[in-house]
Amino acid sequence: MIPNLGGQRVGISAFQFLKIGVGARGVALGETFVAIANDASALYWNPAGLAQFSENEMIFAHTEYVVDIKHEFLGAVYHLGPGDALGFSVTSLHTADMEITTETQPFGTGRFFSFGDLAFGLSYARKMTDQFSFGITLRYVEETLDLLKMRGIVADLGTYYWTGLGTSRFSVVVSNFGADVAPTGEATEFGGGHVNSFQSFSPPTQFKIGFAMEPVEMENQHITTSVELNHPNDNAENVHLGIEYQWEQWLWLRTGLKRTIGERLFGRDNATSNDVTFGFGVAAPVATNRINVDYAYANFNTLGGVHRISLGLTF
Repeated sequence: MIPNLGGQRVGISAFQFLKIGVGARGVALGETFVAIANDASALYWNPAGLAQFSENEMIFAHTEYVVDIKHEFLGAVYHLGPGDALGFSVTSLHTADMEITTETQPFGTGRFFSFGDLAFGLSYARKMTDQFSFGITLRYVEETLDLLKMRGIVADLGTYYWTGLGTSRFSVVVSNFGADVAPTGEATEFGGGHVNSFQSFSPPTQFKIGFAMEPVEMENQHITTSVELNHPNDNAENVHLGIEYQWEQWLWLRTGLKRTIGERLFGRDNATSNDVTFGFGVAAPVATNRINVDYAYANFNTLGGVHRISLGLTF
């Protein structure tokens, strides 16, 4: 009954790799993590979440993305004090070298080109009160396509608020906000001409509102539920749902659902690349530290499944 009014915006933004979810936990929850964001993966989801945990943490995440694309994320969070946290992150998307083809040489010219994305982020979060926190991330982004490069700086702004009603909390995040960017360099056309002026594009800015709570809390287990509404500048609005079951402090089971506004609630979502996710996590103490290992699977309707694994270290 609600029409899809944003599908016509597809393909109008650059740096698409910034929209690939980081960390198996958040992805397994259907990417409904802005209102949970209580581990080092908050560096990607919501910088205000860095003030929601007291330990120093590191995270490494690897994604076997579609068509042999690899996605890596490395992040670290250090707490300056009870209410201040500083974070650093590196994101990389890369492929193997690909052979150049032309209209007259469709099986290859013997020359190869590379494609890759790279981002460096610096984050800061502060707990203003026991209920309210805010955070900011500044991120340098670079994309390389053979001889062309595109560079820019984007920012994430996040808030985190405990309502005081049970364990409920909500967050508002604006991610990848920045000025338009355009490639630099010179490309050679098939006919021998040269092009060195290109159209500019906006970064993939998203406005997100999330809500989370624990409807069940017992001594040795609890359930966390979350819902998130996303408004991207280059696609239709979408709603994500997630649920996480925790047993003791060492086992987690997770699943999530992503729905585009205008699509049916159940069944295949034909307006999005992936719609159903699930995964699990385990934790184990190592000396005075703790290691978390998480896995997530995302169903891509056309391109198959995507596997993610992440490793977290608390110290």
